[in-house]
Order: sequence, then C-alpha cells, then structure tokens
Amino acid sequence: MLPALYVAKTGLSAQDTNLTTISNNLANVSTTGFKRDRAEFQDLVYQIKRQPGAQSTQNSALPSGLQLGTGVHVVGTQKNFSAGSLQTTGQPLDLALNGRGFFQIMQPDGSLSYTRDGTFHLNANGQIVTANGFALEPAIVVPNNAQTFTVGQDGTVSITVAGSPASQVIGNLQIADFINPAGLQAQGANLFLETAASGAPQVGTPGVNGIGTTLQSTLETSNVSTVEEMVNMITTQRAYEMNSKVVSTAKEMLGNLTKSL
Repeated sequence: MLPALYVAKTGLSAQDTNLTTISNNLANVSTTGFKRDRAEFQDLVYQIKRQPGAQSTQNSALPSGLQLGTGVHVVGTQKNFSAGSLQTTGQPLDLALNGRGFFQIMQPDGSLSYTRDGTFHLNANGQIVTANGFALEPAIVVPNNAQTFTVGQDGTVSITVAGSPASQVIGNLQIADFINPAGLQAQGANLFLETAASGAPQVGTPGVNGIGTTLQSTLETSNVSTVEEMVNMITTQRAYEMNSKVVSTAKEMLGNLTKSL
C-alpha cells in the first residue's frame, strides 16, 4: 500500500479534531467567562532511510539524508486565558474579575473548583452560589433584611439594613491565581480543577500581588472571536480537502497499478 494513504489519514483525523475544537469555541461564543481552545499539532516519527551527515565516502558526508515523515497528530489543546469583554448588567450579584484570577467554588464533595463566571445567585439560606447551587468560597451569607449589597474592588462585601445608615461588612472575597492557568483541567459548567501542570493556587485579596480587581454588576463575556474562528474553520476545511485529495490520488495510482497487473 502507498504510505501516502496513511499519512493523509493522519491529516484527516487531525483536521477533524481541529474542527471539533473550533466548533466548541463557536458554540460557547455567548458563554460567560468562557476561554477559547486552540489545537496544537506535532509531526509524527520519521523513517530515516539515509542518515543526515553519514559518510558517503571516506572524505565526504551526506548533506541532508533521506527522511520520510509519517504524518501528524494533535498533541493537545490549550486554553487561551486572555480577558473577554466586560459587560455591565445592573445585577448586584453579577461579578467580574478585571485581571488575573479565579473565583473559588466549593464542590459538593468538599473540594474546590475555579471559575471566571461571576453569575451568582442567592440560595434559600441567603448564601451566594453559582447557577448550579455550588457555594462561593469563602462563604458569604446575605441577611434577609439587607437593603443594599455592595462588593468593592478589593473584594470587601458589605450591606446596609433598614434603620442603620452605616454599612456592615459581611465578608471578603478571596481570589485564586495560578502560575500556569493553561494547565487547569476544564470540568464543564464553567469550572476548572487544579492539576499538577497548573501548580497550586495562590489565594489573595483582589488587587494585590497581581490578582485582578472585582467589579460588581459586571460580567466577563467569552473571549471567542467569531471572525477568527470562522477564518480558522475555512483554513481547516481547505486542509481537510487537500488531505482528501491525497487519498483520491493514491487511490487512482493504486487503481492504475492494479489494472496494469
């Protein structure tokens, strides 16, 4: 069989994975706090027919040799954690991070997950939770007699109650940052998990030591650029078509060989 068939097959498979990544980006173009993915490719192992630099005679060496590639594969997908646009919502429980960092979310099993999605709500106990009911960490409970709810840029959470003009501090947001956010494991539901690649979380006050500040009544939109993804999709489609053409050409060559036997 022609080796070109197998090489083209790896190209088709890689471009199919690339298209899946692009389609996921486009599907999440309106997802709050979503970070786009990028597929990363590497060439496969080479078959060395003639070693570069090998002696061709006693006094001369091969300048380049003969190396045949065996195709391509997707080695990974990388999250792009560039900031999305900030959108004012007017909802006091909507929060955004202007800069680095993640909100900490308590999972049902007691472990922590991390998110850039600041769409928060109150549960029946007045505790601030995500849309799935997972509690913000550290826990903040808003009393039912609160008239106003304010979050400062440094994460200070305060309220006012009837009959008292002075505000009361009920908690302080703590934001987690990672030395390598791209190493986080995407869990779905806009949540990420710590991994060995991401490093341990560095928890601190918003606006301190490089951590972003908190913005109330604001949400961070997806950082997916529709135009860029459409261009990438066209490029992927053309690459897939070219690999398909290689398969067709190899098929014709094998057909001609079969007819001549």
